[in-house]
Amino acid sequence: MTSTALAYQKYVSSDRNNTPLITYYTQVRQQSGLLCEPLEIEDYGIQTMPETSPPKWHLAHTSWFFETLLLKPFLSGYREFQPMFAQLFNSYYDTIGRYHPRSERGRLSRPTIVEVYGYRKYVDEQMMHLLSHPDHQHRKEIARLTVLGINHEQQHQELMLTDIKHNFAYNPLHPTYRESPVMSIAKTKHLQWVEFEGGVKMTGHEGEEFAYDNETPRHKVYLDDFRLASRAVSNGEFINFIEAEGYQDPELWLSDAWKTVCQQQWQAPLYWEHIDGVWWHMTLGGMKPVDANAPVCHVSFYEAAAYARWAGKRLPTEAEWEVAAAELPIEGNLCTADFLHPMPAYGETTLLQMYGDVWEWTQSAYASYPGYQQAKGPLGEYNGKFMSSQMVLRGGSCVTPADHIRATYRNFFYPHERWQFSGFRLAEDG
Repeated sequence: MTSTALAYQKYVSSDRNNTPLITYYTQVRQQSGLLCEPLEIEDYGIQTMPETSPPKWHLAHTSWFFETLLLKPFLSGYREFQPMFAQLFNSYYDTIGRYHPRSERGRLSRPTIVEVYGYRKYVDEQMMHLLSHPDHQHRKEIARLTVLGINHEQQHQELMLTDIKHNFAYNPLHPTYRESPVMSIAKTKHLQWVEFEGGVKMTGHEGEEFAYDNETPRHKVYLDDFRLASRAVSNGEFINFIEAEGYQDPELWLSDAWKTVCQQQWQAPLYWEHIDGVWWHMTLGGMKPVDANAPVCHVSFYEAAAYARWAGKRLPTEAEWEVAAAELPIEGNLCTADFLHPMPAYGETTLLQMYGDVWEWTQSAYASYPGYQQAKGPLGEYNGKFMSSQMVLRGGSCVTPADHIRATYRNFFYPHERWQFSGFRLAEDG
């Protein structure tokens, strides 16, 4: 059984009228609107690089997802809100049809944001009709796909915040998405090394809670003894790397990485500026001085690997990270904490910041697990077709919904990408 959405069983068995699922759907859909409340009308259509998307597109695409995978095939008599939206808001699903180029999403002034919100309302009303049908012959499949769509929307909520940050950072006015809450002035915990015994371990998802297909099947891995840093690398520690001329030393960098450093003239993490001898960086609360105690953020895999080599350490494998995190509670500086910014390590547990603050780069390439079989059709395109040339990140960030992350969750990005809330922790052999 594939696990693109295994949690559907509890929704089809607990209530004949799907009340828990309707509540879940409604809460997540409303959250997307809440995240956009600080925006002005001019902010909705901006796209400042090919990898990002305008907030308006995210709002429409998540609605297109429900319309395409649920309403069209399962709601009798359903009529599309606007047939051309099938092309405009298809992201990359070749098995479904044509789609507007990702890099050109910001060139479209229409549909207006009013029309997009009208589209969302229309889709929500039709989804209520579909989910309220207690005797639908495809009730279980509808529940399964709805849970997948809800989690898909949560992914785009995170992407909206990262994309808005990039859009605002591009503007010389450095506009503020919202005023930052009071930040902690605590010093970060002293870095320690936590030992883990090697051997044959089990990794990957199993059970009836939600998971994506790329987290399965659960399988055996062999690990040597290893040690993991007790927290993520801090800004202050990364400044030491900068001041040691780490960005100028080709011996620290992979070949493709050094080409990227030279071509793009990297001197520091994304959004950092050196002003009158002080490092500043762009946040969702505007320009702020870099907090030496907070985790370094907006660094690529290339920068993480170079720092690890400079420090005489390495990045953990994704299996090491998962084994270390498996028994930890899912708590930390996630989106629900409402900082929307990485914070200094705090807490009494041995391992800190495993969840939240920054997505943590691993040294593992994004590939299928042993026994993985890609589903046919668009669901197979969701994760499977991207298993090439990308690296795995773990643990979620300060903009990840708290009920969306777990130990087995595999995020993936290309090694040069920096606009996500990405950082890293170090590892070493035992």
